Amino acid sequence: MFRTLMLSLLMACTALMPLAGCSSANAADEVFATADGAIRGYDPVAYHTESKAVRGKADITHAWNGATWRFASTANRDRFAADPERYAPRYGGFCAYGTAQGYKVSTDPDAFAIVDGRLYLNYSKPVQSTWNQDRPGFIRKADANWVKLEHAAYEKPGDAKAK
Repeated sequence: MFRTLMLSLLMACTALMPLAGCSSANAADEVFATADGAIRGYDPVAYHTESKAVRGKADITHAWNGATWRFASTANRDRFAADPERYAPRYGGFCAYGTAQGYKVSTDPDAFAIVDGRLYLNYSKPVQSTWNQDRPGFIRKADANWVKLEHAAYEKPGDAKAK
C-alpha cells in the first residue's frame, strides 16, 4: 500500500513539474558538450592541477550530469568522480561572460581561469580579456543568470570555436 502511494505521488509530481515552472531538465542543455564530450573533451581536473587545457582520452571517461567527461589520466578521472562539483566548470562549461550577459555560448578550452578554486571558461581569449576586467562583477551576474539559464535549451549558432 505504502509503495503504491509513493509511486502515485512520484508520478503526480513528475506530471505537474512543467506546470510549476520546473522540469526534469534536459541534462544535455546543462553542460557544454560536443561530440568529444563535455567541454570539448578536455580534462576538467587538469585545469586545476596543471594550470592548462589538456585533452582527455577517449578511453578514460566518467558520466556525470548528463554528459561524458574525458580525462588525461585515471587519477584525474577518479578525483573528478569523487567530487565533480569541485572540478567541473561553472555554468556547465558555457562561457562565463556570456552567462553574465544572459545567454549560453560555447567556449574555447584555452580561455580559462581558476577563481577561488573554481574553473571558469570563456568563448575566446578576447572575450576573456573583457571578463578579466571585472571578474567578481561578471561572476555575480552569471551566478544570478545561471538560475534561469541552466535548464534552458542551448542553441548552437554556427559554433565557430570548434577545435
